[in-house]
Amino acid sequence: MTYTSSARQPEPEPRPTWSRGAERLPCGPESSAVNGAANDSDVVPITAAHAARRGASQHADTPLPSPETSAKGKKSTPAAKVRADALRMLGCVRIATVRQMAQVITAEDADGRSYVRRTMRKLAELGLAETNGKDGKHLIWNLTPAGQKALADGNELPPRPKAGTGAKAVRAGFGPHGVAVTDMILAFGGRKYLTDWQVEVNHAIKETGLSFNTDAVLALPTKTSDVRLFELDNGTMSQDRLAREVWDYERYAGHRVWEGARGTIGGTFPFWQRHRYTRSTTFPRLHVVLAGKEEHLLDNRLQALADDVKGIAVAVWANTLPRLQRGKPWYEIGVDDPDRRRERYPEPVSR
Repeated sequence: MTYTSSARQPEPEPRPTWSRGAERLPCGPESSAVNGAANDSDVVPITAAHAARRGASQHADTPLPSPETSAKGKKSTPAAKVRADALRMLGCVRIATVRQMAQVITAEDADGRSYVRRTMRKLAELGLAETNGKDGKHLIWNLTPAGQKALADGNELPPRPKAGTGAKAVRAGFGPHGVAVTDMILAFGGRKYLTDWQVEVNHAIKETGLSFNTDAVLALPTKTSDVRLFELDNGTMSQDRLAREVWDYERYAGHRVWEGARGTIGGTFPFWQRHRYTRSTTFPRLHVVLAGKEEHLLDNRLQALADDVKGIAVAVWANTLPRLQRGKPWYEIGVDDPDRRRERYPEPVSR
């Protein structure tokens, strides 16, 4: 399969020095494929000439952050710790199966599904978790409102906007999509960054009527941006709709607002930089992950998406979920270009 793209190939950079919290992704023979806070050029051009080899890096076997003792000063039992870890994980990703929770909570070389299954039954008895549907034969778990309150009261997670439990989405038939989003989150860093994720994050501009939800946002700063944006297609969208969703990010990034005190000249500024990602100097990179179909069909969709977003003026990287799970690097199919965005979108009228 041959990929084509208008995206430039990243300029070679010296090998970075890795800092704590940085993640190394496997690299191809002609490209640095490093993913982490220390380097912002970890991408492979979308061409068959840059076939990536599988890397050997492993994530540390570290549990979710948790207190060593309870509020009363008593040391937590193993069962209580697993229950707390399960609650924290569901607080981060919203919905998950026992398989996914075992992947995070138990040791990497152990199959802890039966142990986690007993844990979830106990949480259900306590009214803190519930299941409202299945992904194939596997139950999909989510927190109850009581479970969310328990997490909030205990300050167990970084502050985040109020969100639903995920129950309505599962009952509406979107459970498999949510499970695939959780697989994507686990494939991108595993347990290492789990508490830095938010799911179903709304991006909206009232003046233009543009509004869409980003499947997942990772607060993993680079040199130029606070976060990374993630969209997952589970094979349910048409190719046209998928491309429109990606173009929505350029429309969002291109919107500018006028600012200036009355009686002054003032000026225009990117909406996202003034009102959303205020510590970023470039619009956050969009990662698109394709899932839900056989791998050769996903490769075809990746090629078609690259063609459909040719010339887009935001940074877009694409991958398939199987490739991501095997540690393969991303393909660059869009390049950030604020000057081109400014030419495409009209300037706001000053007061």
